Amino acid sequence: MNEQSSSDSAELIICSELLRKLEDRIAEVVVGQNYLVERILVALLANGHLLIEGVPGLAKTTVVKTLASLIDVRFQRIQFTPDLLPADLIGTLIYNPGEGIFTTRQGPIFANIVLADEINRAPAKVHSALLEAMEEQQVTIGEHSHLLPRPFLVLATQNPIEQEGTYPLPEAQMDRFMLKVSITYPDRIEEQEIMRRASVALPVAKIMPVLHPDDLIKMRRLVESVYVDPKIGQYILDLVIATRNPGLHGFADLARFIEYGASPRASIYMLLAARALAFIRGRGYVVPQDVKDIGPDVLRHRIIITYEADAEGVTVEQIITRLFAETSVP
Repeated sequence: MNEQSSSDSAELIICSELLRKLEDRIAEVVVGQNYLVERILVALLANGHLLIEGVPGLAKTTVVKTLASLIDVRFQRIQFTPDLLPADLIGTLIYNPGEGIFTTRQGPIFANIVLADEINRAPAKVHSALLEAMEEQQVTIGEHSHLLPRPFLVLATQNPIEQEGTYPLPEAQMDRFMLKVSITYPDRIEEQEIMRRASVALPVAKIMPVLHPDDLIKMRRLVESVYVDPKIGQYILDLVIATRNPGLHGFADLARFIEYGASPRASIYMLLAARALAFIRGRGYVVPQDVKDIGPDVLRHRIIITYEADAEGVTVEQIITRLFAETSVP
């Protein structure tokens, strides 16, 4: 048992160094966005999907594309538009008149990391096709199902400031995303560095892979062995259940602001994401701070507020802040 524990600890140290090296390489290409990079790594290690909300021009595509190159996996960016069809996403059957048979042409979804840009611009039937891919990690073309490559990660983006001509994601699909992150503008120092780099014709360096997909699969197995104390599990349950029954958990005044609370997926994903975050930070165990740091990203898109909350200017972020501030920490 001790030998196994020592082996896991050694592997954990090696993997943590690789992840730090990965983050350093991304920082050489992209200024800032450390929060986004860490959340993408959490989703990769926890086998989840990520919804990114932020205004255009914040280097979301550059971050994801650079990460895919550093892991040596296939990356595909799909621009979602109102005229997009499910076949444009998953592929279709092509008739070969010479042989008299149908052959399958795979769509861009057959990649390891898929960036669904402006996902809310596509109609519901495209969302449904993406839903099967995210949930089942397979797609159905004609009468046959096709497994997607491993690892498989969907990173979807939304523009929070422009809602004309969009199709808001239904709650059922939002719930499929493990995390929702909101990214903001860089600070003054970061933007100054961005300007400096943009104004100088720097040579384009070839991005060499730091990780292999097999390394990622190995890391996922190690993440599963990260220890979670039962008290941490109870802490997660307290947070999630308080979103459904705030009056029974000391938040009676929030009851009129919450229409629907977080689903059981929130409990599962918060546990998995906390493990992945602890692993990234070089620990083989979860501490309450891991839950506090990753919890808002798990709950942000799972709490539906009432019209009364909207009328009084109460936001989901304010509710989440209150829950984490006043829930007892083990």
